[in-house]
Amino acid sequence: MAFSSSLTRSAPSPVQDTFRFTDRSKVSCGLNSNANAVKFQSSIFGTNVSVDSSSLQKVMCRSIKPIRATATEIPPTVTKSHSSGKTKIGINGFGRIGRLVLRIATFRDDIDVVAVNDPFIDATYMAYMFKYDSTHGPYKGTIKVVDESTLEINGKQIKVSSKRDPAEIPWGDYGAEYVVESSGVFTTIDKASAHKKGGAKKVIISAPSADAPMFVVGVNESTYKPSMDVVSNASCTTNCLAPLAKVVHEEFGILEGLMTTVHATTATQKTVDGPSMKDWRGGRGAGQNIIPSSTGAAKAVGKVLPELNGKLTGMAFRVPTPNVSVVDLTCRLDKSASYEDVKAAIKYASEGPLKGILGYTDEDVVSNDFVGDSRSSIFDAKAGIGLRAVLE
Repeated sequence: MAFSSSLTRSAPSPVQDTFRFTDRSKVSCGLNSNANAVKFQSSIFGTNVSVDSSSLQKVMCRSIKPIRATATEIPPTVTKSHSSGKTKIGINGFGRIGRLVLRIATFRDDIDVVAVNDPFIDATYMAYMFKYDSTHGPYKGTIKVVDESTLEINGKQIKVSSKRDPAEIPWGDYGAEYVVESSGVFTTIDKASAHKKGGAKKVIISAPSADAPMFVVGVNESTYKPSMDVVSNASCTTNCLAPLAKVVHEEFGILEGLMTTVHATTATQKTVDGPSMKDWRGGRGAGQNIIPSSTGAAKAVGKVLPELNGKLTGMAFRVPTPNVSVVDLTCRLDKSASYEDVKAAIKYASEGPLKGILGYTDEDVVSNDFVGDSRSSIFDAKAGIGLRAVLE
């Protein structure tokens, strides 16, 4: 996913800069300043450094607070489970998210998917949809149908069911302790809790929720409590924006911000013009139009970063691409900061505390270069600009 963000710094200084940051492949951020010739003291990671200080001087002054984070796929930085057995998982809803969760899980040695439920797909069609993917290519493993209730992937059998009511799915019989709720239907605590009636202990909703605790890896997972049985993993856009916003806010302070996401096509859109009573523009042909839409991603950041609650808002544009999106964040900063300051902060976090979650690139990349990237957010250093630098 790609993000672009613009920041305006407002601080006690003779110079006021407006910066723009861009994030790619999940998050990218860039910043440009026109005040390089003007000297003033800037608080960078707790140390005063002048604007024209060298990059090395700035790097030596970094002291970002450690951020404990565990990526969700398989980068080398992933902290895997230390329990004696594998984590037993069930998947409800075999759409884009459900299938990709299963793909990723088959290459993890600490996770064991034991069952998949989808009321609209039988085992044979499940195998076909899992094996072939127009975006990520064919599955690099083996899959076969054992019978109408069993798939075998890489020699491991997975039970298949087709229950419409989540309370009727026998997760306990399958041995599933955790359920990934990826149907897009049961997104509240009450609805998702129905999985517990079938024997599940915990439920992870793969979408934003109106009332379930929301977590973004690398941002607020440390606030999780064992008593929370149903949680939300937020949205793809929130997972892209939140790590970037966290680093920028902790180092420079975000006073307010506007996010715009240029978002890839999703499954709910129409291939040609069709009825969409709740969102008329959303019913127009996805491959033919740039479609303005709403998004709750910016406000959701306030749920995972309470200190930013009420400070961010945003909108979306749906575009005719199958994968990878961009987020553009324009915001005012509380502390003085140059373009190099912000890049240094993001680069440091991407190589240390948030490695495997927040990325950094200064190459001439485009969206397709990030297909299959496991990181939540990638900062595009070349895509950011400074909007203005004005002497007061």
